[in-house]
Amino acid sequence: MTRVKICGLRDTATIQAMDGLPVHEIGFMFAKSRRQVAPALAAELIAEVRKLRSRDGSAMRAVGVFVNPTMDELRETLQTAPLDVVQLHGEESPAFCEDVRRTFGTAVWKVFSVTEDHAAADDSDGPARLEAYRGCVDAFLIDTAGGGTGRTFAWHAIDRYKSAAAGMPLYVAGGLHPDNVAELLSRYSPDGVDVSSGVETDGAKDRTKIRLFAERVQGL
Repeated sequence: MTRVKICGLRDTATIQAMDGLPVHEIGFMFAKSRRQVAPALAAELIAEVRKLRSRDGSAMRAVGVFVNPTMDELRETLQTAPLDVVQLHGEESPAFCEDVRRTFGTAVWKVFSVTEDHAAADDSDGPARLEAYRGCVDAFLIDTAGGGTGRTFAWHAIDRYKSAAAGMPLYVAGGLHPDNVAELLSRYSPDGVDVSSGVETDGAKDRTKIRLFAERVQGL
């Protein structure tokens, strides 16, 4: 089953509406963003996540999105907001990722931006970046360079990133929405997909789009 992560949540009602959907992770932005949440608000929202069950009966996980945080920043956030996963979007080293896992007992996902150069058919350096992180993180996520752009990258690069992941879970983000996610899955079969702006209307999360996205991932 392809896993579904809905990112950038900020309100209780939208989270409650996801109960029973085929969604597996709910993401909260702690990095600078129009979707950024303070740890205190995130704690309230995570309490709602804990009440949810995915369509298969499994618990949904709370993911925190950070860019180049310090260990002290993570410690302060996690003391208030009990995350299941720390998602790192910056230049965090393999040693830092491993330290986060060991210190806080969370899963760690490392995000890699796919530029036009990295998507080029003859580029091996882009996917090769994953190699140093194998064994230090729990999953990889590839996204359009810049993050949160609402634009896709050249999907033909996915197969090379899957090969570089060497069996570790690989999530794909960047410009996904209910009308293109089925095509992505039919052609490249990533382990998971991550969406934020693609399930919004006028900058706010749209519950109908969230349901459509999650159900189309599962072919429902």
